[in-house]
Amino acid sequence: MKIIFMGTPDFAVPSLQALAEYPYEVAAVVTREDKPKDRGHELKAPPVKEFARTCHIPVFQPRRLSKEPEIIRTLRELKPDLFVTCAFGQILSQEVLDIPRFGTVNVHGSLLPKYRGAAPIQWAVIDGESKTGITTMLTDIGMDTGDMLLQEEIEIPIDMTAGQLHDIMSELGAKTLIHTIEALEQNKLQRTKQDDSLATYAPKIDKKTGHIDWNQPSRKIHNLIRGTSPWPGAYSEFCNCRV
Repeated sequence: MKIIFMGTPDFAVPSLQALAEYPYEVAAVVTREDKPKDRGHELKAPPVKEFARTCHIPVFQPRRLSKEPEIIRTLRELKPDLFVTCAFGQILSQEVLDIPRFGTVNVHGSLLPKYRGAAPIQWAVIDGESKTGITTMLTDIGMDTGDMLLQEEIEIPIDMTAGQLHDIMSELGAKTLIHTIEALEQNKLQRTKQDDSLATYAPKIDKKTGHIDWNQPSRKIHNLIRGTSPWPGAYSEFCNCRV
């Protein structure tokens, strides 16, 4: 099984590592561009790129993959059996999705169709959910709208932060991915269409997300604090200062 992996942050690293440790050929990694970090604004590679380097896997870093014909041509020439995406951060065009013969499997951090979008783990905590999970799905041109393949549930303890849940979910995502590919190879996968009427969305988190409204119930404030931990953090104002 020849695989091209697409992902960017820490959440995606265990999935890439699992593929690299199994008898699969990871022919290339596609990730986001290096970005300036910290006060020195020095360029820092995405975590997926850093791990791919340790495995000597070729890395491509398009600004927008679907708009870069040279990279698309190179990926096509590699003749992959499967694309795997995990927190890649870009919507793939149909031209890209048509390249691998088995399609594209995405590892998503929620029990779809709930929490489609960029920040499913944080919003599940902020909303006070008691459980969440990993869904593997066949990617289409929508935002997390493709047919579901496997799901694994996990409970969310009342005091668990988004950061703690993130780390557990990233490992669960890797295990679910391997189970998905094994079932695919054995022709045992069943596709389940999502019920769009049950869909909810998890937009990007930013620094304003953590603003505390003290008029809200205490449980909702509690969930906001843990859902924005470790980033961007919850805050309020006191004596004209941000606290």
